Amino acid sequence: MAAYKVKVLTGDTLEAETRNSISITLVGTRGESPQTTISYKFLPWTVKERTVKCEQDLGPIVLIRLTKTRLFLEDAWFCKEVHVTAPSGTTYRFPCYQWLEGTTTQEFREGTGKKMADDDLEILKEHRRKELKARQEAYQWKNYAEGWPCCLNVDSIFDLDSNIQFSCTRVKSFSGLLIYQGATHLLSGFLARPTSWRSLDEMRSIFSRTKGRDIVPEYVASHWQEDAFFGYQFLNGNNPIIIRNCTVLPEKFPVTQEMVANFLGKGTTLGKEMKEGRIFIVDYEVLEGIPAGTIHGRQQYVAAPLCLLHQDASGHLRPIAIQLSQVPGPSSPIFLPSDDEWDWLLAKTWVRNADFYSHQVITHLLRTHLFGEVFAVATLRQLPTCHPLFKLLIPHFRFTLHINTLARTILINPGGVIDKGSGVTHEGLLLILQRGLEKVTYTSLCLPEDIQARGVSFIPNYHYRDDGMRLWEAINRFVSGIVAFYYTNNAAVQSDVELQAWVMDIFTNGFLGRTSSGIPSSLKTVAELNKFLTMVIFTCSAQHAAVNNGQYDMGAFLPNAPSSMRHPPPEEKGKAFLQHFLDTVPEVDTTANILVALILLSSRLEDIKLLGHYPEERFIEAEPRRLIRAFQRELEDIHDHIEERNYKAELRYNYMNPQEIENSISI
Repeated sequence: MAAYKVKVLTGDTLEAETRNSISITLVGTRGESPQTTISYKFLPWTVKERTVKCEQDLGPIVLIRLTKTRLFLEDAWFCKEVHVTAPSGTTYRFPCYQWLEGTTTQEFREGTGKKMADDDLEILKEHRRKELKARQEAYQWKNYAEGWPCCLNVDSIFDLDSNIQFSCTRVKSFSGLLIYQGATHLLSGFLARPTSWRSLDEMRSIFSRTKGRDIVPEYVASHWQEDAFFGYQFLNGNNPIIIRNCTVLPEKFPVTQEMVANFLGKGTTLGKEMKEGRIFIVDYEVLEGIPAGTIHGRQQYVAAPLCLLHQDASGHLRPIAIQLSQVPGPSSPIFLPSDDEWDWLLAKTWVRNADFYSHQVITHLLRTHLFGEVFAVATLRQLPTCHPLFKLLIPHFRFTLHINTLARTILINPGGVIDKGSGVTHEGLLLILQRGLEKVTYTSLCLPEDIQARGVSFIPNYHYRDDGMRLWEAINRFVSGIVAFYYTNNAAVQSDVELQAWVMDIFTNGFLGRTSSGIPSSLKTVAELNKFLTMVIFTCSAQHAAVNNGQYDMGAFLPNAPSSMRHPPPEEKGKAFLQHFLDTVPEVDTTANILVALILLSSRLEDIKLLGHYPEERFIEAEPRRLIRAFQRELEDIHDHIEERNYKAELRYNYMNPQEIENSISI
């Protein structure tokens, strides 16, 4: 007789326990054990031990089967992992991290990371095939809208598999915050006022009630009219990826030397400043012709402005010219800092409104949430659990499919928060994102190349760039170490058919097979794989944090990020004044509706997993675990550097602090 000692670990998540019957079958290279009952009661955090007796030695244990049998009532169980110790003393680890529901039998492989080429046994090859077939049936693509990336084919969060849903802890935290903030604003009367704000000062009252979160909004409310703060936000605000160096003015933006001479400083010219790299441009061409909607039956308006900025001698970035359309002419004047105070302020506010759309729809929704979903679905469809890249990537997709499904249900759907609270129609939103996807390039998703391509390598005080580069390099070193451990040469990359299918799935269903994007459809070298994996993890963690976490900070004071505009863009100067401004930006209830969403989207909910923290120990080999520890130490160093800088700063830039970055897009 051969006796195997089995330890079964139940997860520590809420409601992980079960009172159903759990049994186990051991599968070795020489045979299988009898199905053996472990227990009828499993509590969270607990370990159940059992001896499984066999008539003969089973050889190396390569698989286990866990069977959950429903007794009187269904009681789902979350299995963390299983340890099997053979008579020889060898211990085999089986990471599970999966819910078992109903009466079911699930197979789990021994935890060593294995590519397809590493499997010699037919039973393991067959297990890979069966697992991927089941996954591809469970996780299917669908087209949400024409010209959008494909998404998971479900209609609501209730259609999601339990393994990709919010945890019970997250659900309670998410729902509680939403109810609390909505009730707070309703009781304060904001959600019941479809009228203009009475004054700029009154706008502060809506965020002054969120104690502990009003420090940055108060700073914004005090500085939003300043040109230097307006320029600062293109570097360190919610949308820090659209500013570009300008060496030649586009014909559609006919700014002249005479217009801007007084804003450049003495002894220089516009041409000289462009040649020396101190002129920058922001172009919202993507908004041209986007249909505007109505709020409370009143027509809203959308502009597609251009903004020229200058880096002054002190290093500050300031706007020097704004045109509110893509077509120059008498009805599209170029606004200047020397114009009347309200003309210039209104022009800057139109830019901030355009930036709201650009940020929310393209920078945030498309380039983090939707791409993150594409990466997640492709991973589930093409990489089996034992694949080393599945082990590497799956923590970076935690809760992403849940939050995106929820967004399609309440946020970006017809009649949803964006539809009701912004100035574009639902069709307009669809079109903005479609245009955004057409312009996405692989270069723009890879931070080092994007910084170089936009010509912004040397702007001072560009914290998004500096913190992002440190994070990119740390992620790249971590990824490169993992890849080097499992892929010894380029041939190993080329011959990994599961990896190649994964990349092709992303190219086809995420980027719609558009070769002009530069997104690879296959990977040929270790270096290419390192870069692609770094891009995926950076997008799902650091990039999302950079464009998500400051939404409330920068948007709580309405004029800094208006979600709609109720009067058309001015066609001549000298017509703006305070009341006109108050009647142009969103009314009180629209502001409150958008603010509830911004509070939720930028809140730190319970049950988060910070970047580099992998409590699910999917890697069992020593080298990947060492690399994880090294990655964590590097993130601690980045945290310390950011804290030191922020200690001296008037306005802290903390959105890319590793202590504020989740592993995944989960909010």
